[in-house]
Amino acid sequence: MSLADLTFAHWRSLDRAAAGRIAHEAAAQAGGRVVLLDTVEHLGGPLHCVRIEREGQEFALVPGGAVRLGFDLDAWVPTPAQAADYEESRAEGYGYELDLKDYLAEVLSPVRTATLATVLMAVEDEALTECPAGTPAALAVRGLRMPSADEWEHACGAGAGTLFRWGNECPLGEPSYGGGGLRHEPNAFGLHIAYDSYGTELSTDPAAAHGGDGGEAVCGGYGDLLAWLPLATANRNPSMAEFAYGPDGEGMYEDFSTRPVFSLR
Repeated sequence: MSLADLTFAHWRSLDRAAAGRIAHEAAAQAGGRVVLLDTVEHLGGPLHCVRIEREGQEFALVPGGAVRLGFDLDAWVPTPAQAADYEESRAEGYGYELDLKDYLAEVLSPVRTATLATVLMAVEDEALTECPAGTPAALAVRGLRMPSADEWEHACGAGAGTLFRWGNECPLGEPSYGGGGLRHEPNAFGLHIAYDSYGTELSTDPAAAHGGDGGEAVCGGYGDLLAWLPLATANRNPSMAEFAYGPDGEGMYEDFSTRPVFSLR
C-alpha cells in the first residue's frame, strides 16, 4: 500500500510500532526526520500524531481516504447564548438579515464525503510571497503545493464534524484573535490551525478562504459569535475569498497565507 492511500480509519487502527514505521517512511519520502510520534485521545479512541521536520519546517501527517466533510446544520442547535448574540448583531443592523442557520448555510460547506490522499501538511501557515495565482509555482520550487479546500477542512477538523475543531461552542466574550486560549492549542493532527480570526489561509479553491476573515468581523464590531465563526472548520468565508482573489486584494497578498503540503506516494 502506498502512503498516499493510507486511510484515516486504518491509521487509527494501527499500534504505535506500525504507526512509527509509517512515520519514518513518510519522513524518508520527504527527505526529513520524525521529530514527534505521540498518541492522543480523539473521538473516543487513540489517534497517532506525527510531526516531521523537512528543511527547517515542521509537517504533520494527515491521513486521508473517504472522509466526511461539511457541517450538518440540521443536527445542530445553537446554545441560547449563541442565538442571543447573533440576534443582537441582527438588531444592530450590520446587514445580517437572515436567521442564524440560513446565514451559516451561506458560508459553511455542506455535508459530503470526499476521498483524499494522505499528505504531510505544514504545522504553521506561511505568508504568501507571491499573488495567489503565482503561489503554486513558488511552492513547487520547494517540492510543495497548496492544499485543496477539502484537504484544509479535513486537516482542521480531523473528522470531528463539529462547528469548530474543538467543539460546537466558542468562548463568547473572549477575543477570537491574539495570543492564548484554546484557539492556539494544536488540533488532533498536531496542526496550529484556525487560531486567529485576523488570519486568512488560501487553498487551491478561489471561492474559499479558511481560518479567518482578516479581522473583518472584529474590526466591524459585528458581535462575538460573528467574530468567532470565521474560525469554524467548514467556513469558506466567500466574501473574503472574493476580496483575496479580486483586484482589491491583488496588492495585499502578504496579508494572506497558505499551508504548504508535501504529497506522499
